[in-house]
Amino acid sequence: MRKYLAFVLLFIPCFLIGQTQKIEFTEYDLPNGLHIILHQDNSTPIAAVTTTFHVGSKNEDPKRTGFAHFFEHLMFEGSENIKRGTMDNIVQNAGGQLNASTDFDQTEYYILLPSNQLELGLWIESERMLHAKIDTIGVEIQRGVVKEERRESIDNRPYGSMYEQIFAHSFTTHPYRWTPIGSFQYIDQATIDEFRDFYKTFYVPNNAVLSIAGDIDIAKTKELISSYYSGIPKGTKLIPRPTEIEPKKTAEVRDTVFDNISLPAIIEAYHIPPQTDKDYYAINMLTNLLSKGQSSRLYKEMVDKKKVAISSGSFPMSMEDPGLFILYAISNAGKTASENEEVIDMEIEKVKNELISDEEFTKLRNQAESDFVKEKNRQLGIAQSLAQYYIFYKNTNLINTEMNNYLAVTKEDLKNAANKYFQKENRAVLYYLPKNTK
Repeated sequence: MRKYLAFVLLFIPCFLIGQTQKIEFTEYDLPNGLHIILHQDNSTPIAAVTTTFHVGSKNEDPKRTGFAHFFEHLMFEGSENIKRGTMDNIVQNAGGQLNASTDFDQTEYYILLPSNQLELGLWIESERMLHAKIDTIGVEIQRGVVKEERRESIDNRPYGSMYEQIFAHSFTTHPYRWTPIGSFQYIDQATIDEFRDFYKTFYVPNNAVLSIAGDIDIAKTKELISSYYSGIPKGTKLIPRPTEIEPKKTAEVRDTVFDNISLPAIIEAYHIPPQTDKDYYAINMLTNLLSKGQSSRLYKEMVDKKKVAISSGSFPMSMEDPGLFILYAISNAGKTASENEEVIDMEIEKVKNELISDEEFTKLRNQAESDFVKEKNRQLGIAQSLAQYYIFYKNTNLINTEMNNYLAVTKEDLKNAANKYFQKENRAVLYYLPKNTK
């Protein structure tokens, strides 16, 4: 769910964080298991309050896919002390913005507020955690909302199912085989007791991180947190974590999807290690080499030179368990998916067989530094990063040291990673073709 509200303070950046400027933070646990991370930066009068629950679509029952995403919506219904449908207005009237997102591994909520409204943000988020409104009225309202979101973003959108299809074709065992949007069917079948059980299992302080960054006083913020969160009981249910391991791929998976489109497309997905693996840094840099900007290899070769595509790109999925490196291209008029596959594969072979030039390597390092800084040049980005480093790496201080991992990557590391993971037997390939060609 995306709740984009007008908020002028969002566009006031804090001071740019240079590579040498350390991000100081305080972290501790409450007795109920809630992990707290606080970063003080008084450069702008903004505070970002983020609550990240370690639950995503991979934690779902295969017969109830879509629960994590559904709960993201349901948590905006209100609570025992917040009237239904008023949460947005309360925050907006205070000069703030709130939003949420769900992925395979986590569900995150944030409230961005003028710093003198910090207590309001803590009250709202503690209400969500303590006694959210989970009743038949809210469930029925959000069933309709989620269905409409799926229709708009996937079912009725050209190429909208590519993300869902490529994961379904790439995974046979691991719960990454379904995507966070889930299924109409399973959400409709679920009972109110199932929704309440999901809440009691995952929306508990011992499965969450509260990360706050901005114009705060650490001591006063600790007092407020104690006031609003200490009384929330620790969860008592076992928190399910997937144990399935996707088998190593030994043969390429290929299929064709006929869609309501006019131009053919191709999507390729290679299996890659989790975001915590050292190889992930080389893989992440390879995506910049292949597709970042109009000077990237795929754009220059496919769009500028050969003109086989109107759009192309690549991106690694940053995931807790082994995920995917995805490449795609939408064909130019009169060009085919197979022509695009040929060029993509040619560029993949180049990075496997040749060391990149010194000029390209310097550019990649500069891009990595720039991306790292941009991600953390606002209070919200800092709060989000601190939470994710703790949840997925158990090392919050990576916010200060992870750039060293990118700078340690060599040209040989890039070539080795490409050879290790970009093998045809390690991928799924889908052609998207117009329905009238079926």
